[in-house]
Amino acid sequence: MERAITILDVLAAGSWRTGAEIARELQVHRSTALRLLGTLERHALVERDPRSAKYRLGRRLSQLASVVSGESDLRTVARPVCEGLAAALGETVTLDVLVGHEIVPIEQATASISVVTVNWLGRRTPVHCTASGKVILAFGPQAVRERLLARPLESSTTHTITAGTELEAQLGEALKDGFARTYEELEIGLDAIAAPVFDSGGDVVAALDVSGPSHRLRAEGRPELVRLTLDAAADLSRRLGYRASRSALTAG
Repeated sequence: MERAITILDVLAAGSWRTGAEIARELQVHRSTALRLLGTLERHALVERDPRSAKYRLGRRLSQLASVVSGESDLRTVARPVCEGLAAALGETVTLDVLVGHEIVPIEQATASISVVTVNWLGRRTPVHCTASGKVILAFGPQAVRERLLARPLESSTTHTITAGTELEAQLGEALKDGFARTYEELEIGLDAIAAPVFDSGGDVVAALDVSGPSHRLRAEGRPELVRLTLDAAADLSRRLGYRASRSALTAG
């Protein structure tokens, strides 16, 4: 692994290098360098000029870099929105993205008056029992929805939805209402509400999630939960270049 990273560092200098030159840099036999280069080439991390047999960095590195840069930009834009919503509601707010078949929070804000025992950042949770997962599935591509719904819906608590037909009905409601809620489906005593976040092309790229103790999120007289969550998600979408009206966000 260290030798492969060293190869990438050598090629990052910007010039084409032969296998022999890289072998000298690594102080290894040429066959060892070529074997490592072959592995990197198969994964498009380096590319080889067939005429000169020289190597340079591959196209996949720029693709990986764009993913990291995109997530970083998303977090930067989302941070003040998350902080404002957390302060307004007095609850924990996370910005969640879909990674594979799981939901991963990449930004978190907590109101100063809220007592929080969980740091959600980086914690992977099942799609089907999170409010963020439900809105991302509801507003995302049908192919992604079908792929994830084909997986077994495992139970996290006694309240987890494990029937595919029931979950699909909830996704339909989320698409119509513009948000989704969970009631102790991930953890006992924890409720959540989430709304989708769209990029400039109209694709759902994340979800803005508000979570907290069940007794607080279900308390009477809190209609602002839905309104402020929807407003914050729409605000973040606009900051990312999305130019639809709020009615379009909630259209089914």
